[in-house]
Amino acid sequence: MSVLHITKENFVNEVVNSDRPVLVDFWASWCGPCRMVSPLVDEIAAEHPEIKVCKVNVDEQPELAGQFQVMSIPTLMVVKNGQVTQRTVGARPKNQILALVQEG
Repeated sequence: MSVLHITKENFVNEVVNSDRPVLVDFWASWCGPCRMVSPLVDEIAAEHPEIKVCKVNVDEQPELAGQFQVMSIPTLMVVKNGQVTQRTVGARPKNQILALVQEG
């Protein structure tokens, strides 16, 4: 599966109403740690079709960042059945990102 780019217009349909666990990456192009996490998130999307992987550019979607009180990036969230079940801030290795989804 490919990574979905989330906006306030498609958030409910793609994230809240998803029938699969959703990994949401809040990021920005100027963020160094975000650039380290981004390829790992892309790999997870390619390797794990059972997980829906989404990215939210905080500069383009400040309303979503505010709604989820994203103060630092990268922020990774796991959403299951419309509810945030896990959340972490900062760069993480791939195995820790996957563990978030599996634990949540």
